[in-house]
Amino acid sequence: MASPDVVIYTKFGCGFCFRAKRLLDAKGVEYTEHDITMGGPRRDEMLSRAPNARTVPQIFIGNTYVGGSDDLQALESAGKLDALLANA
Repeated sequence: MASPDVVIYTKFGCGFCFRAKRLLDAKGVEYTEHDITMGGPRRDEMLSRAPNARTVPQIFIGNTYVGGSDDLQALESAGKLDALLANA
């Protein structure tokens, strides 16, 4: 499946991050992963894109802020994830 820019911010050992990446992998979605375990500029980037984010993963599809793993799964369960991936 062709997809828009999908970006996921993660931390080492995060089960929710693993779950979100597993769903994206199962759909054949290519994504850019930024590990923010040690903080740094990628964490600052994440917070500039999602100022209230305090947990990981934080997922963006194109210009759309999805949220976390549960939000991604909710889109999939509602049948809306494929359309978002196709139209972003």
